[in-house]
Amino acid sequence: MEAGFVPLNGRPFYVRRWGDPSLPKLLLLHGFPEFGGAWGDLAHRLAANYHCIAPDQRGFGQSWAPPEVSDYTTSALVGDMATLVGNEALTVVGHDWGAAVAYGLAMFQPQLVERLIIMNGVHPVPFQRALATGGAQTSASQYIHFLRSDDAEEKLAADGFAKLLSLFSAHMDMSWLAGETRVAYLREWARDGRLRGMLNWYRASPLRVALPGVPLTDIPQFRVEKLQVHCPHLLIWGKDDTALLPEATHGLEDFAADLTRIEIQGADHWLHHQKPREVAQAIHGWVTARS
Repeated sequence: MEAGFVPLNGRPFYVRRWGDPSLPKLLLLHGFPEFGGAWGDLAHRLAANYHCIAPDQRGFGQSWAPPEVSDYTTSALVGDMATLVGNEALTVVGHDWGAAVAYGLAMFQPQLVERLIIMNGVHPVPFQRALATGGAQTSASQYIHFLRSDDAEEKLAADGFAKLLSLFSAHMDMSWLAGETRVAYLREWARDGRLRGMLNWYRASPLRVALPGVPLTDIPQFRVEKLQVHCPHLLIWGKDDTALLPEATHGLEDFAADLTRIEIQGADHWLHHQKPREVAQAIHGWVTARS
């Protein structure tokens, strides 16, 4: 693994790379509350066949972390990664919030995305619809209200990030977050301004979350034709996820005509940590078939 800072639009971003640069490229986009190093176990299994590129995204890890919520719009986050990609189309892999950026690239910078792979992440329209129903996904996503609150940083950081660790692991297998891995996460969360930057992704998002049993009735109509994924799309899903439920992907085929779904047994939201071998096999098998 090689790592270092790359200037993107004049701002420093920290990027990790695995594999020979001459190999086909995979852009790996992490979610909350992770950083580019979260891809290590998976990237090691893919590096024989791919050049894996894993940035710390804006607000995370060692990358630029502006304090203002207005600096975390989807267009800004997508713009960071579009600049990193340059002019050569590649395969984009996104997990959790990284999926939002990956979908943004595929929808609004389609010339940069040859293939799209999402791992327990959601397209904005099916997700917003699920959040608005007042049903199971609404209940599972109530934590978003807390993460958007003004005092969320202070509460999450207290007692050695006890509440963030608790939120991170709610009802899911976190046995992988131990030893040196745990130390690395605590180090990244403790960097100056990073916890605020991470939470600003939630604060800047236009997604609206209903209250349980109280559906939102004024969600706008979405222009389906403007939010299409035209490249081949793979959705890899850890079946035991309690944060993102299957209903959050209902109707995805309306936005991705060339969609393949693969389920990973015995995994939840953190499937790339729990089942890196199975996830790597799914990625390589699908990419090879679509090459």
